[in-house]
Amino acid sequence: MLRRDFIKTSAALAAAAALPGCKVPASGGGTDALVLDWRPYTGQLKYTFTIATYSRTQTPLVLTRLRWKDYVGYGEAAMPQYLGESTESVTAFLQKVSEQVLPRHRDPFRMEDLLSEVDALSMRDTAAKAAVDIALHDLVGKILGRPWWQLWGLDRENTPCTSYTIGYDASDDIVNEKITEASWTKVVKVKLGMGEQEDKRMVNLIRARLDTVICVDANQGWKSKEMALDMINWLAERNVCLVEQPMAKEDLDAAAWITERSPLPVIADEACQRLADIPRLKGAYHGINIKLMKCTGMREAHKMATVARALGMEVMLGCMTETSAAISAAAQLSPLARWADLDGNILLSNDCFDGMRLTNGKITLNDRPGIGAEPLKPFEKL
Repeated sequence: MLRRDFIKTSAALAAAAALPGCKVPASGGGTDALVLDWRPYTGQLKYTFTIATYSRTQTPLVLTRLRWKDYVGYGEAAMPQYLGESTESVTAFLQKVSEQVLPRHRDPFRMEDLLSEVDALSMRDTAAKAAVDIALHDLVGKILGRPWWQLWGLDRENTPCTSYTIGYDASDDIVNEKITEASWTKVVKVKLGMGEQEDKRMVNLIRARLDTVICVDANQGWKSKEMALDMINWLAERNVCLVEQPMAKEDLDAAAWITERSPLPVIADEACQRLADIPRLKGAYHGINIKLMKCTGMREAHKMATVARALGMEVMLGCMTETSAAISAAAQLSPLARWADLDGNILLSNDCFDGMRLTNGKITLNDRPGIGAEPLKPFEKL
């Protein structure tokens, strides 16, 4: 489709969607109801993943499919332990969406109304909400025939390199094995917060093998602001580019004290869940880490990036352990971010989607419409 034709078509679709009762024409048969399906899936990790508070070898996932006429969108909920969600809770929430929200909506272009109703179903369930949000964005992008980076008017050449995460391990041999696997990347992310001696051991092991930039995530593991600042000063001498969540998320005073004195950018992760959190974090952190599973999906993530940038705060895009469906969805926002940690699909041994690729570590956005990902097998067989 030529650009002028696309502009005319998009304008016509938007105008139609704004009129009460109007339906955007589709390509043919199928129902004009929005139909949501879901399937549980277990993401198998290549290595045991250890942070300051727990370890795991797999991640429960729920994959979603949203159908309208002849179009299909895909989404995903990923549930790390700290989110407090489970396959059962996500399934129960999606059942509510299917029974209480979707019957009132036959126009997928009314995304704001639909997703607001989904959000209002509960105070939490952010990963479950993201599973609906991502599938809806994928569906609408496919109806329009354009990826979301383009619909948002972003420059796909302006994407960062993603970091590759090395979780803590007490064995030098296992850490070195992980370092070998990370040799392709330009940015390594290391999980710390295990105590000063162990944290320094992890960084020294990486530095002995790689001269790439390091991102550090303390996962709230440092227990005093003085110790945290000492560690940050030590890290600054070892080509570290940022530090995530050095202290407990509730302790904004300590975070502000550290940020005021830190030679490195200090980024809020657990302290920043959703859009409403951002104003109170201004001054306490240099920037925020946006994750679709924390903030209910692409709709709110885009708003968060816009607000943070308007407040002069840095933007980082992160992820849970996710398939290429959710990773590709987050990647649509990557031109808005200074840093990205979108490696969740690489950490899996059983990724079931094909989507966003990396070119020498740099996020490379494709031309596929929607989120830019497709399942490797029929949905029913995943």
